[in-house]
Amino acid sequence: MAIVINLDLMLAKRKVKSRELAAYVGITEQNLSLLKSGKVKGIRFSTLEKICERLDCQPGDILERTPEPDNDDAASGEI
Repeated sequence: MAIVINLDLMLAKRKVKSRELAAYVGITEQNLSLLKSGKVKGIRFSTLEKICERLDCQPGDILERTPEPDNDDAASGEI
Protein backbone atom coordinates (compact mmCIF):
# COMPACT_ATOMS: atom_id res chain seq x y z
CA MET A 1 0.00 0.00 0.00
CA ALA A 2 1.28 3.44 -0.91
CA ILE A 3 -0.03 6.75 0.36
CA VAL A 4 0.01 9.55 -2.20
CA ILE A 5 0.03 13.17 -1.04
CA ASN A 6 -2.10 15.43 -3.26
CA LEU A 7 -1.25 18.65 -1.44
CA ASP A 8 0.09 20.41 -4.55
CA LEU A 9 -3.22 19.75 -6.29
CA MET A 10 -5.24 21.20 -3.41
CA LEU A 11 -2.97 24.23 -3.17
CA ALA A 12 -3.51 24.92 -6.87
CA LYS A 13 -7.29 24.40 -6.65
CA ARG A 14 -7.56 26.80 -3.72
CA LYS A 15 -4.99 29.23 -5.17
CA VAL A 16 -2.98 29.17 -1.95
CA LYS A 17 0.80 29.54 -1.95
CA SER A 18 2.97 27.08 -0.03
CA ARG A 19 4.48 29.95 1.95
CA GLU A 20 1.04 31.12 3.05
CA LEU A 21 -0.05 27.61 4.08
CA ALA A 22 3.17 26.97 6.01
CA ALA A 23 2.72 30.22 7.94
CA TYR A 24 -0.94 29.43 8.68
CA VAL A 25 -0.17 25.92 9.88
CA GLY A 26 2.92 26.98 11.83
CA ILE A 27 5.49 24.80 10.09
CA THR A 28 8.52 25.68 8.01
CA GLU A 29 8.32 25.89 4.23
CA GLN A 30 10.96 23.15 4.11
CA ASN A 31 8.78 20.80 6.18
CA LEU A 32 5.78 21.59 3.98
CA SER A 33 7.91 20.83 0.93
CA LEU A 34 8.90 17.47 2.43
CA LEU A 35 5.24 16.72 3.10
CA LYS A 36 4.25 17.64 -0.47
CA SER A 37 6.93 15.36 -1.89
CA GLY A 38 5.86 12.44 0.30
CA LYS A 39 9.25 12.22 2.02
CA VAL A 40 7.79 12.15 5.53
CA LYS A 41 6.86 9.07 7.54
CA GLY A 42 3.93 10.67 9.33
CA ILE A 43 1.92 13.78 10.04
CA ARG A 44 0.34 15.00 13.25
CA PHE A 45 -3.43 15.16 13.23
CA SER A 46 -3.21 18.76 14.45
CA THR A 47 -1.08 19.67 11.40
CA LEU A 48 -3.44 17.85 9.05
CA GLU A 49 -6.40 19.60 10.68
CA LYS A 50 -4.84 23.06 10.15
CA ILE A 51 -4.03 22.24 6.51
CA CYS A 52 -7.62 21.09 5.90
CA GLU A 53 -8.97 24.14 7.72
CA ARG A 54 -7.01 26.56 5.53
CA LEU A 55 -7.70 24.69 2.29
CA ASP A 56 -11.35 24.02 3.20
CA CYS A 57 -11.03 20.33 2.41
CA GLN A 58 -11.17 16.87 3.95
CA PRO A 59 -8.11 14.72 4.76
CA GLY A 60 -9.14 12.39 1.93
CA ASP A 61 -8.70 15.28 -0.52
CA ILE A 62 -5.02 15.38 0.43
CA LEU A 63 -4.19 11.76 1.23
CA GLU A 64 -4.89 8.90 -1.15
CA ARG A 65 -4.13 5.20 -0.79
CA THR A 66 -3.03 3.44 -3.94
CA PRO A 67 -2.42 -0.29 -4.18
CA GLU A 68 1.10 -1.38 -4.94
CA PRO A 69 1.60 -3.78 -7.83
CA ASP A 70 1.65 -7.43 -6.80
CA ASN A 71 5.28 -8.47 -7.33
CA ASP A 72 4.41 -12.20 -7.20
CA ASP A 73 2.43 -11.94 -10.44
CA ALA A 74 5.21 -9.98 -12.16
CA ALA A 75 7.84 -12.52 -11.14
CA SER A 76 5.80 -15.45 -12.44
CA GLY A 77 5.03 -13.74 -15.73
CA GLU A 78 1.30 -13.54 -14.98
CA ILE A 79 -0.72 -10.45 -15.69
